[in-house]
Amino acid sequence: MITVFGSTNLDQIGTVPRLPKPGETVAGGVFSMAAGGKGANQALAARRAGAKVRHVSAVGQDSFAAPALALLKADGVDLGAVRHADSATGIAMIFVDGGGENVIAVLPGANGTMTATDAETALAGMEGTDILLVQQEIPQAATKRALELARAQGVTSIFNTAPFLADTAELAPLASIVVANETEFALLSGRPESELDAAMAEWADQHSQILIVTLGGAGVKAMADGKLLAIPALPIKPIDTVGAGDTFCGYLAAGLDAGLDLEDALKRAAAAGSLACLKPGAQPAIPTAAQVDAALKG
Repeated sequence: MITVFGSTNLDQIGTVPRLPKPGETVAGGVFSMAAGGKGANQALAARRAGAKVRHVSAVGQDSFAAPALALLKADGVDLGAVRHADSATGIAMIFVDGGGENVIAVLPGANGTMTATDAETALAGMEGTDILLVQQEIPQAATKRALELARAQGVTSIFNTAPFLADTAELAPLASIVVANETEFALLSGRPESELDAAMAEWADQHSQILIVTLGGAGVKAMADGKLLAIPALPIKPIDTVGAGDTFCGYLAAGLDAGLDLEDALKRAAAAGSLACLKPGAQPAIPTAAQVDAALKG
């Protein structure tokens, strides 16, 4: 059983030929809206990977709430612990350029109402065989409390360092597994990206954690028990990278929940993250387990 404690948004996406510079206006192309939020994305990815998933989050009382939860509901994610706050549903405003790169501004709305009490709701009844998956799009006090409770209850916790915040380094040591991209880990470790392997070994040893660093098209590296694993990404031409990291995290959690060893869980997660770059949007692009199986058989 996986519990995802985090954000739910409705993404508002515009395509542009190139990303604008500060103060610049760039004429765009297509506008669309799609369910998103790092927590919700990861919950849907874990569910599409085949896991039993519970999402603990908050949405508003507005017209955005239903579409923000629609795909989670359709795919069978347990939404019984999603609160309807007296606030707007969170939104993300996203621009995607012709090469698939993006810039994102997140307006938290109801996500900002999440508290330590919600963390206690998330951890209620969780046991050592369960997995907690958290990110950083809700107040840090709530995320910190969830990680503390997971440790106290013997629950495996996966902490995704996105989006990187001033106190990320304070929360990261509380988790069982840390997932960061290359840029985030350089900030976390205080060492340049050119020293990645050595920095990973040092961090994992100091904090007695499994450390995973995603490298985009170069795949993923993991340090566990003094052993460095390197897993390639699928060779693809990305259309839209929004949600690829969340897809990776959800599939990773699902693989570990299913009893896969770390290397096999990483292979599935890396393949899923690659496939998520082949369609626009976050949740609509998350592949099914059958699609990941087919890609791995190649």
